[in-house]
Amino acid sequence: MGIVKKTFSVLLLCLLWFLPTNGLLAEPERIQRGNLAIEGIPEIPERIEQRLTQYQNARAAYLQDWLPAGEGIVISTRFGETSQLHLVKKPGGTRQQITFFDEPVGGAAISPNPAVNGFLFSKDIGGSEFYQIFFFDLKTGNYRLLTDGKSRNGGALWSNRGDRFVFFSTRRNGRDWDLYLADFKHPERAEPILAAGGVWTPLDWSPDDRQLLVSKFVSINESYLYVLDLETKTLTPFDSNPEKVSYGGAAYGKNGEGIYFVSDRNSEFQRLQYADLNTGDINILTDRIPWDVEDFALSDDGQYLAFTVNEEGVSRLHAIALPSMQSISLPDLPVGLVYGLEFNPDSTQLGLVLNTPQTTADVYTFDLKSKQLARWTYSEVGGLNTANFVVPELIRYETFDRFEGQRRTIPAFYYKPRGQGPFPVLISIHGGPEGQSRPFFSPMTQYYVNELGIAVLLPNVRGSVGYGKSYSQLDNGFKREDSVKDIGALLDWIEQQPELNRDRVAVRGGSYGGYMVLAAMIRYNDRLRAGIDIVGISNFVTFLENTQDYRRDLRRAEYGDERVPEMREFLLRISPTANADQITKPLFVIQGLNDPRVPVGESEQIVQIIRENGGTVWYLLAKDEGHGFRKKANRDYYRRAAVLFLERFLLGREQGTGNGE
Repeated sequence: MGIVKKTFSVLLLCLLWFLPTNGLLAEPERIQRGNLAIEGIPEIPERIEQRLTQYQNARAAYLQDWLPAGEGIVISTRFGETSQLHLVKKPGGTRQQITFFDEPVGGAAISPNPAVNGFLFSKDIGGSEFYQIFFFDLKTGNYRLLTDGKSRNGGALWSNRGDRFVFFSTRRNGRDWDLYLADFKHPERAEPILAAGGVWTPLDWSPDDRQLLVSKFVSINESYLYVLDLETKTLTPFDSNPEKVSYGGAAYGKNGEGIYFVSDRNSEFQRLQYADLNTGDINILTDRIPWDVEDFALSDDGQYLAFTVNEEGVSRLHAIALPSMQSISLPDLPVGLVYGLEFNPDSTQLGLVLNTPQTTADVYTFDLKSKQLARWTYSEVGGLNTANFVVPELIRYETFDRFEGQRRTIPAFYYKPRGQGPFPVLISIHGGPEGQSRPFFSPMTQYYVNELGIAVLLPNVRGSVGYGKSYSQLDNGFKREDSVKDIGALLDWIEQQPELNRDRVAVRGGSYGGYMVLAAMIRYNDRLRAGIDIVGISNFVTFLENTQDYRRDLRRAEYGDERVPEMREFLLRISPTANADQITKPLFVIQGLNDPRVPVGESEQIVQIIRENGGTVWYLLAKDEGHGFRKKANRDYYRRAAVLFLERFLLGREQGTGNGE
């Protein structure tokens, strides 16, 4: 019944969309172009399409897994409309595409059993995020569906013998992430091994394949680690500490005598630790590093441990030899991100992805004996000379409150155009809110800076991760609007910079960042020229009531429980839909019809309200997308329209004519 009611609500919003609201304001014509519904957006000038072409044809490559016996790697990259899986046999080798779907393909977990000769991967339809698990046979090139085709499935993890795999699924009730165990030969007989309610994911198999490390996620600041005995189905807590803590990754030591794990237990930051299962002792391996450990990998022979640290948004790679804990000398890496750590089967090389503001994501390997870094992929960047791309400066600006007796400062990455200025400014706010803006390869950011002369600021307002768990909780519940005040403080900082134009500032953001765009345009309407809202929350109550069932409790832990009267009243009061009459500057709204996180109604209702108030709104709806645009044609059009929007309303360039004028 709930599904019927939700469907009816969305259909009603869509029907209302075509009806005049007061008899005086004409609704913009809706133009259908493929899977895109376009409202109020003028025709894109050819000059924008031509200049953007190079930026839109930058590619990236991501390491998925190693092939058995050192035969090469599986990567994901895009050569057509969507990212697909490819094989690469050696550094700098040719890419052999092996999946050819209309939808993007995620993950590739190679079976450790050479006789299986294949891998598990996942795929959804139209951005719905109801992922299904498939098996790809490398010998025949055939693939087959292994899950039910309806529920949300993921976290597929092979046993050490490669004869079984475990995964999570919402098939029982559409809400809880239960764990299932499948025999590879008969995956249709997958049996439930844990149905305890909540969000559960498998992390690692014990060396003898008798136990699983599993995690229960409650919120970004609260999660639990357990050991699940597969014979008795007994679930044993890993830690009896009553303190609410957060766990990251976890893995068994290769001898089965200990567990490596990441946690903020007794700390502000996520630290890499080792628990001795024989003595119960816990050794903190990164006690001298005051930043989050974000990823780690253990070699198959148990001789090496690699991990990355998030140091104010920049990745730092570390590697140590075991059991001596001796640091391994590593090459100097440029400022950027390092992720996707994966040792090869014979434990001689570490695979990784390197992504910087001047180099797109590509796959590298580090040889543990020669200490040499080898580049496996060379992703195209549209023929651009990326040496001309701007590397951002990390700044900190003062905000409204105090911390430890001093004015609190907010970190931000500042992309400054060349020249004297004063430059117009685009503030770009990340989603989450448990997210973080970081210095990575972004063709569009570089286009704004290099081609349009726009300074781009990416603030990590309170609530962002990477700066300690206390900082990430500063916007929870009734403190929600404090993060919006951090944008006001950034506007104050902009006014103090002689190279920046205080009179030409726009704001953009996606998901929670979309809410921040709307909230900023309400609170600071007179200080902003325009806003771009991508799949943004416009009403916290309707969002919580209509987001997918399996996500609802996770979001309540962050935003507050709308079923509690006091919280419901607060959420309604601060929601953009209740204050949209204060938005008088142009707004561009982008939405995917199949978004399971921030449903389409969130965008539809804010567009309708602002238009009823006589405001200017461009609206773009993609019928084959979800939470963001993953198909190239859709993404290309959105980016071109965003450039035109900024040219017109931020830069004040000649308007021209077109649809919706």
